[in-house]
Amino acid sequence: MTRPDGRAADELRPIGFERDYTEMAAGSVLVTFGKTRVLCTASIDEDVPRWMRNSGKGWVTAEYSMLPGASPERIDREAAKVFARFSA
Repeated sequence: MTRPDGRAADELRPIGFERDYTEMAAGSVLVTFGKTRVLCTASIDEDVPRWMRNSGKGWVTAEYSMLPGASPERIDREAAKVFARFSA
């Protein structure tokens, strides 16, 4: 049995990593899984939550967003929702 894209049922999509994809981030990578593209960026901030200061530990935060046109269905941008909420 083959999938619609021609792969065998037990065959993974091609995977790729392109490091340093953006110029302004401290680190970035474009990851591809077949036709799916994921852009990951990292920045550095020396500040941590007050309760974690002087612990020798770090803090990681993340956000996820799909851009309009990333899927066949319409995707509203999360940033537009936040702007609309604060500008009303």
